[in-house]
Amino acid sequence: MVRPPSPRPLPPVVLMLLLLLLLPPSPLPLAAGDPLPTESRLMNSCLQARRKCQADPICSAAYHHLDSCTSSISAPLPSEEPSVPEDCLEAAQQLRNSSLIGCMCHRRMKNQVACLDIYWTVHRARSLGNYELDVSPYEDTVTSKPWKMNLSKLNMLKPDSDLCLKFAMLCTLNDKCDRLRKAYGEACSGPHCQRHVCLKQLLTFFEKAAEPHAQGLLLCPCAPNDRGCGERRRNTIAPSCALPPVAPNCLELRRLCFSDPLCRSRLVDFQTHCHPMDILGTCATEQSRCLRAYLGLIGTAMTPNFVSNVNTSVALSCTCRGSGNLQEECEQLEGFFSHNPCLTEAIAAKMRFHSQLFYQDWPHPTFAVMAHQNENRALRSQPWVPSLFSCTLPLILLLSLW
Repeated sequence: MVRPPSPRPLPPVVLMLLLLLLLPPSPLPLAAGDPLPTESRLMNSCLQARRKCQADPICSAAYHHLDSCTSSISAPLPSEEPSVPEDCLEAAQQLRNSSLIGCMCHRRMKNQVACLDIYWTVHRARSLGNYELDVSPYEDTVTSKPWKMNLSKLNMLKPDSDLCLKFAMLCTLNDKCDRLRKAYGEACSGPHCQRHVCLKQLLTFFEKAAEPHAQGLLLCPCAPNDRGCGERRRNTIAPSCALPPVAPNCLELRRLCFSDPLCRSRLVDFQTHCHPMDILGTCATEQSRCLRAYLGLIGTAMTPNFVSNVNTSVALSCTCRGSGNLQEECEQLEGFFSHNPCLTEAIAAKMRFHSQLFYQDWPHPTFAVMAHQNENRALRSQPWVPSLFSCTLPLILLLSLW
């Protein structure tokens, strides 16, 4: 009786490929829950890229020349083509292969304005000769830390107090939030308030206050018939001082915004992350990014606000009257705030979340809450997928030969 041949052992290369397939996938990029990136943690900070450029005489000379072209190259609006002198075009060409191209900034980084100045100087180099739509200068990261709350301290309020009052009290009970809120409250009050001082303090509040406190104050839900709550919400940004007394033309407002690197950056960031993908309110990125970009506009020339005390519609404080042949462009800009399904749904989702905080039984009066907002995970890169397929195909071929 002939014994069947014993199976041959697997070749070492096959065993290695099997081992690779069993390894856990590579970690995902920075995502919710990770700490905020500092300048050193940014993929390519414009401040770091500028220092590298200074070490190269050719790059440094080209950057200085392009920077001196500021008066020659105006910041074009989307409907315009940039007018570029020949020498500026040549300087821009020399920077195309430098580390400055593609550099980014972060909203809460130190020397943010200096970083944005570098970004917009280099941005001319990116778009010269082939004008492109503006791209947000801020690194595309979402971070979210648990929010620790102690609702027992709200017992001093009446049980039927509206949620805007409760969120205001939570801010008051937090030293940092209370200090920053008082600063803009003082700057934005009184019959002779100075608008530019008020806007500066508003910008500081929404940039430095903890995000849950800032969002809770501005995006607190109100009952449909509670006009007092709606008025409190609408007055959060002190519109009587922060907004212009006479509504300017929206295109002029945008032109003013584009002349300031910070305002321009915030507007472009808003247009990037609150871009609606469909009429259902799907955002180009996550809703959390859209809301962060929206709050980032408060304190700039493009400060939006709620339209009335009875609903959650928002709009810019401007008009399209007198726009002439740019009427359609003006209405498109205005509609990006007042008729934006992505922004509308992001605000509604955050208000629903805020409402659940106070109408839900929690195991303990002091707890940590993590907001999970409609994140489009398909937008996140999956670095392990290519490696998985690159291992699988050779494995199949080797097994077939074996």
